[in-house]
Amino acid sequence: MIIVITCVIAIAVIAFILGVRPKDLPVPEPESPFQHLDERKAAIYENLRDLQFEYRVGKLSDEDYQSTKKDLQKELAGVLAEVDKIKLQLNGASRPAVPSAPAPKPAPAKPTTFDCDACGAKFDKPLKFCGECGKPMKVTQ
Repeated sequence: MIIVITCVIAIAVIAFILGVRPKDLPVPEPESPFQHLDERKAAIYENLRDLQFEYRVGKLSDEDYQSTKKDLQKELAGVLAEVDKIKLQLNGASRPAVPSAPAPKPAPAKPTTFDCDACGAKFDKPLKFCGECGKPMKVTQ
């Protein structure tokens, strides 16, 4: 009797598996190209925190700490460089690889002469008061 029930369950499972169509399955989420790099970066940061803790507690000598820290930092630099490389590849079609400097803004038009409204004297630089008559000046072009 148990063998019959087991056979019926096995047949039902096989029928179900064969009956599932690919279009019935949910669409998998697209994988981020940064996912494995982000996980590796998080692991390296965790290792650095653990290393610092063990050094402070006294489990590591100064030489071991510095050596291991240097190795982890090199590995982290490699991961960060890889992230930057992928970002450039993804943005390469829409942006230039090297950001160009912004175009310089044109300088505001400077008055060529500064005239005194009261006496008509002309000066090459702006003054608050006329050097001839002493009255307040306005900048004119």
